[in-house]
Amino acid sequence: MRALVTGGAGFLGSHLCEKLLGKGWEVVCMDNLITGDLKNIEHLVGVDGFTFVKVDVTDFIHVAGDVHRVFHFASPASPIDYLKMPIQTLKVGSLGTHKALGLARAKGARFLMASTSEVYGDPHEHPQRETYWGNVNPVGPRGVYDEAKRFSEAMVMAYHRFHGLETRIVRIFNTYGPRMRLNDGRALPAFMSQALRGDDITVFGDGSQTRSFCFVDDLIEGIWRLSDSDEVEPTNIGNPHEMTIKEFAETVVRLTGSQSKITYHPLPTDDPKQRRPDISKAKRVLGWEPKVPLEEGLRVTLEYFKKTVAV
Repeated sequence: MRALVTGGAGFLGSHLCEKLLGKGWEVVCMDNLITGDLKNIEHLVGVDGFTFVKVDVTDFIHVAGDVHRVFHFASPASPIDYLKMPIQTLKVGSLGTHKALGLARAKGARFLMASTSEVYGDPHEHPQRETYWGNVNPVGPRGVYDEAKRFSEAMVMAYHRFHGLETRIVRIFNTYGPRMRLNDGRALPAFMSQALRGDDITVFGDGSQTRSFCFVDDLIEGIWRLSDSDEVEPTNIGNPHEMTIKEFAETVVRLTGSQSKITYHPLPTDDPKQRRPDISKAKRVLGWEPKVPLEEGLRVTLEYFKKTVAV
C-alpha cells in the first residue's frame, strides 16, 4: 500500500509519515518547505519505501504509480505563519486541496483532509460538536486560515457527493509534541522556549481563555483510525481536557524549573476564548480517545525543546 502525504515535512505530517511507514506502507512525502523542515524527516531518508518530493501543491501535482491514500496536510497552521502568508494560506486551502483531490480521484485513492478546530471560530457552543457550524469572522486577519479550511471541507464533500470519491475529514484540535517549531507563535513552543531561556512568559489577554492540548502520538493514532474507517462526515480529534492558558503557562514553568515570570499582553484579534472538543463521535465510531497524560507528553516535548534551544 502506498500513501501520499502533502505537508509531510511539517510537524504533524512528519509524524504521520512515520506512522504509515510503521504500518508497512510506502510513503511519498510532498512539501514546499515554506513552513515544513527537512530536519523533521531526515531520519526517514533512506528508509525503505520513503520518498521526498519538493513540490508546491497549489501547482499541478503528479505521482507515478499507484497511490491508495492521499493525506492532505499541506498548509501554514499557526497564526504567525498565516498572518505572514495570507495569500499562500488561502491558495493551499483552495487550489492545493483541489489539486490533491484531483490526484486522489485519478488514482482511485481514499482522501483524508486535515481540517482544524478553527472552523468553529470563537465558538458559542461549548464543547464543540461536529454539528456546530461555527462563529468565524470571514474578513478578520485570522479568516484566511479559518475560511481556507472551511472551503476545503466544502470541496472535499463536493468531490465525495459528485464524484463518489472516498473522503475523510479530521478536525484537529490543539496538538503538541516534538518537532514543533520554536518560533511558530503557538502557546507551547513559545512558553517552553521562553522558560528554557529564562525569559518572561508571554500570555495574551488575561490568560483565562481555554485550550485543550493533545499529544501528537494520540492525534496521529486517531487520524490513522479515521482513515481506516467508513466515516465520511467531519470528526473531531483532540483532547477534551481543558485548561486556561494561564494554567498551561504555570505548568510549563513548573516542569522546566524556570524562574521565568508570566507577563500579559493584548489579546490578538478574533482569538477564540474557549476551545474543547466533544469527542463522543471519535469514541463511538473509532474507539479512540487520548491516552497520554498532559505532564507525560510535556516531559517528552521538553526533552526535544532542550536540544532545540541549545542549538
